[in-house]
Amino acid sequence: MIKIGIILGSTRPGRNGEAVAHWVRDIAAQRTEAEFELVDLLDYKLPHLDEMLPPSLGQYAQPHTQEWARKIDSFDGFIIVTPEYNHSTSGVLKNAIDFLYAEWNNKAVGFVSYGSLGGARAVEHLRLVAAELQMADVRAQVALSLFHDFENFSEFKPGAFQEEALNTTLDQVLAWSAALAPLRAAA
Repeated sequence: MIKIGIILGSTRPGRNGEAVAHWVRDIAAQRTEAEFELVDLLDYKLPHLDEMLPPSLGQYAQPHTQEWARKIDSFDGFIIVTPEYNHSTSGVLKNAIDFLYAEWNNKAVGFVSYGSLGGARAVEHLRLVAAELQMADVRAQVALSLFHDFENFSEFKPGAFQEEALNTTLDQVLAWSAALAPLRAAA
C-alpha cells in the first residue's frame, strides 16, 4: 500500500497550519488506496542543520537526523502543508528538507499552502527545491487565502471548492507515487 506523509511545515505558536493539516488528513483518510500519516515538525526537534557532511552522502551522524531520515524514508510521497512567510516557505520547513537527500528521491509531492496570496510564492520556491531533490511535484495544488478561507485570519473555514482541489492534488500524488515505485525499488 502506498504511504503518504502529510508534513505540517510550521512550528509557529498559534499556527494556522495545524487546522489545515488536520483537514488534509481527515479528507485523505476517507480514501482506501493509500495510508496517510500526519508528520508535525514540532515532533522533530531539528536544530539548524548541524551535520558535518553533505546530506547527499547519506552519512548522518546526529541521532535527530537519523530519526528524521527513517521517518521520511518510510513514505512513498508527500503532501506538504506550508505557510508563506516573506514570499517563501517557513525556515523550519526548509531546514527539515535540507537535512536529507536520498530519502526524498523518486517520491511525489503535492502542496497545500496558505497566505495572503494563497501561499503561491512559497510553493513556487518549494517546487525548485523538490526538483533538486529528484522529487516529482504535481501540478495541482491547494492555495488557501487568509482573506477567504480563514475567519479573522485565524479560524480555518475553507471554501467548498477547496476540497475538490485537495482531492485532485491527492489523486495526482497517489498516481505519481505509484508510478515512481520502480525507481524507488531500484535505488
